[in-house]
Amino acid sequence: MNTYLVGGAVRDGLLGRSVAERDWVVVGATPADLEALGFLPVGKDFPVFLHPQTREEYALARLERKVAPGYRGFTTLFSPEVTLEQDLARRDLTINAMAQDAAGNIFDPFSGRADLERRVLRHVSPAFAEDPVRILRVARFLARFAPLGFTIAADTLALMRRMVEAGEADALVPERVWRELARALDEPSPRSAIDALRKCGALRVVLPELDALFGVPQRPEWHPEVDTGEHIMLALQIAAMRDAPQTVRFAVMVHDLGKALTPRAEWPRHHAHETRGLPAIEALCARLRVPQEHRELGLLASRFHTYVHRGLELRTSTLLELLEHTDAFRRPERFTEFLEACECDARGRGGLADAAYPQRARVEQAFATARAVALSADERAGLPGAAIGERLRSKRLAALNIAVPKETSADPAG
Repeated sequence: MNTYLVGGAVRDGLLGRSVAERDWVVVGATPADLEALGFLPVGKDFPVFLHPQTREEYALARLERKVAPGYRGFTTLFSPEVTLEQDLARRDLTINAMAQDAAGNIFDPFSGRADLERRVLRHVSPAFAEDPVRILRVARFLARFAPLGFTIAADTLALMRRMVEAGEADALVPERVWRELARALDEPSPRSAIDALRKCGALRVVLPELDALFGVPQRPEWHPEVDTGEHIMLALQIAAMRDAPQTVRFAVMVHDLGKALTPRAEWPRHHAHETRGLPAIEALCARLRVPQEHRELGLLASRFHTYVHRGLELRTSTLLELLEHTDAFRRPERFTEFLEACECDARGRGGLADAAYPQRARVEQAFATARAVALSADERAGLPGAAIGERLRSKRLAALNIAVPKETSADPAG
């Protein structure tokens, strides 16, 4: 029985990156052998065990055979006769198909180390085409490693494109699409993942609402980049640069979906795109089973982002309505994320990444002012619930009229 460190831990170690978790493969053993050593079996589809002390995962070397379409269409074969090279051959990318023994020696049958040095994401073998999830994984790895200079090998991108054309991407299940997309959103270059999916044709399969934005023009005086899809990519990258949470990045990605639904005769204007995009966001979230907090923030960003962009010119009554409609008083943390999505949107325009955004400051000032207002016991005395609410609202509006003077904005963003 021999044990090897495999996968991401080997790759990241060679790149000089911190290793978050370690996975191991065991060659020449049976499940009974590991259980006799105190390992705890946890695998459902194939033998995976937890180490009795470190709780790290140890998997028996295995082979996979494609028996049906989709990523679930595999049978797994394992035995003590399966070699380390056979186990590594079933992996997706060469940079993930390396192993390291206890002495630190690297076993690299598919030249993953050379591809690390070349900064290339390359598939291990034609078996890559058997699992459509690998399309999403390559996109996610590009989102992680693009800042280091990595690109997708031309033959790998061509293979991904053929997989999409063959309908393999249609077999992807919603949970897996969301899992990979969410992880890509969290990476340093999420736009690289979207670019990769678009280049191979998978974006129109898994995110058709987003794919439809590319080629839709906007008014150049407000959007120098013109193309709506490019605007989303710029804004998404701003969100990553600002280390925004995943909910904000998702909201940035979907906030302009309504622009793809604007009648062509109205281009490059997009009147009412804020509300026109709401059903598209709902459909996307329902299809991919997106978490509720992501869905809610995406809907808020779509519906109200232009209010914040006009934050310097809004009347105090409109500012108060914005705070009420976004439920800012009860959910201040979500409101802060909403404002962050708006700022990423405003900065995600050609040449305006570092432009000032005073609109947010005025909205935040309005929120702080209105939130600090309260009714005394005497002011509440004798009033029913609805009347208490109306009095509180009147007092908040009076405070806003004093503390938040109206200004003029020449940049509505959008």
